[in-house]
Amino acid sequence: MPLKTLGVIAIPGGLNSDFDHAAFDPRTRRVFIAHTGRDCIEVIDHDAHTHIATLPGFPGVAGAVADDGEILTTNRGAATISWLDAATYEIKGVFPSGPRPNGAAIIGRKGIGIAACIGDAQRGPTLQCIDLNEVTQRAIDLPGRPRWCVTDDAAERVFLCIREPSMILTARLPDLGDVVHCPLPSGGAHGLDIDHISRRLYAACDDGELVEVDITSGKVTNAWPIAGPPDVTFFNPATGRVHVAIGEPGVIETIDPKTGARLRTTTGKGAHTTAMVFPDQLYVISPRHGAVLVLADG
Repeated sequence: MPLKTLGVIAIPGGLNSDFDHAAFDPRTRRVFIAHTGRDCIEVIDHDAHTHIATLPGFPGVAGAVADDGEILTTNRGAATISWLDAATYEIKGVFPSGPRPNGAAIIGRKGIGIAACIGDAQRGPTLQCIDLNEVTQRAIDLPGRPRWCVTDDAAERVFLCIREPSMILTARLPDLGDVVHCPLPSGGAHGLDIDHISRRLYAACDDGELVEVDITSGKVTNAWPIAGPPDVTFFNPATGRVHVAIGEPGVIETIDPKTGARLRTTTGKGAHTTAMVFPDQLYVISPRHGAVLVLADG
């Protein structure tokens, strides 16, 4: 059985537009969506299932992440990273980044922002760690194009998917030292999330697999086929399931790593990005619908 559809939330100007990574902020109970095609952030009130704001001024925004009332965005069109308050939308800081910032993470309690930058002809790919309060940065070069990143629950390490050579790169926070490369058996590491309790990473790969990696050893512990090249990937600790958004043909692949059970939910062509609204809903941003599809996970 596919995931049950609970509703649809229209996004102004969203029909056939371009979206990227979105995030749920539990403190404000709002969902922040990178609306790349309009250089803005769309805001959804989760409890009301209603669009409540369009925030302009985020050129080519590639992703939004949230932690405890703090939002971080990567603005690919401007080579900047924006830090804002989830309740007031106040811009708390704008920081320069490497060319084409992409994957991101924020650790509110430590005042740390992380951005993985794709680079350009003049400067190669980099991983940056920003002290949001002291406005200082540290960066390291990367061995290939970065995709998404996450941190462990202690905020001691960052984990980053690298497309080619396909791997999960991990580094210590905040100095980005002790770099370790964990090669993956499937090409094109892309979407990434983490199970903090079981200490497992889940990397969705372009070659059509979801790969499970043990954080402690860096070893691959399992892999499952998926319907096509993936993008945004979320693990839901409440259900123990992993959701992978696949824009072509437009499905959500849902896998239970403990049992291997799988189900597939049709969404819409180009719907490659989602937000996990804990504990029991998945938001799928669908350009074909110009809206968020709200699915039940429970």
